[in-house]
Amino acid sequence: MHKRYEHMQVGYLMLVILCIVLAFMIFFMFFYGFNLGGFFVILIIMLTLWMFSRLTVVIDSEFLRIKFGPGIIGKKFLLKDIIFCKAIKNPWYYGWGIRITPHGILYNVSGFLAVEIKMKSGKKYRIGTDEPEKLRQAIHQSIKR
Repeated sequence: MHKRYEHMQVGYLMLVILCIVLAFMIFFMFFYGFNLGGFFVILIIMLTLWMFSRLTVVIDSEFLRIKFGPGIIGKKFLLKDIIFCKAIKNPWYYGWGIRITPHGILYNVSGFLAVEIKMKSGKKYRIGTDEPEKLRQAIHQSIKR
């Protein structure tokens, strides 16, 4: 598998916010005693940090692959099924994570920039990135082959 493109975007703002919330939760549990509900909130925050703090995009000879965090959650697209791509800017309210939008499913960890791909099936997807033009060019070059 020869990689034509690979980039990892880190969701720094999400990391900072969740780490602050995590620190407060640990602080309160340390000073006010153990609480099962608080413990589960801490576990959920830690799992979210591990799973969704970064998004990696890889293009090889056959697929465009995206994966969150360690790669348990992700998606792959056959390059031969992509018919169009363009760099776009999402509205702020589309948010981060995996979202259903009027323009298809969005995969994003930070910011508002993305690349929208359209599949032969008519489905659209948006892939969040901090380098939309480079990703658009890499997809465009890969689907022309």
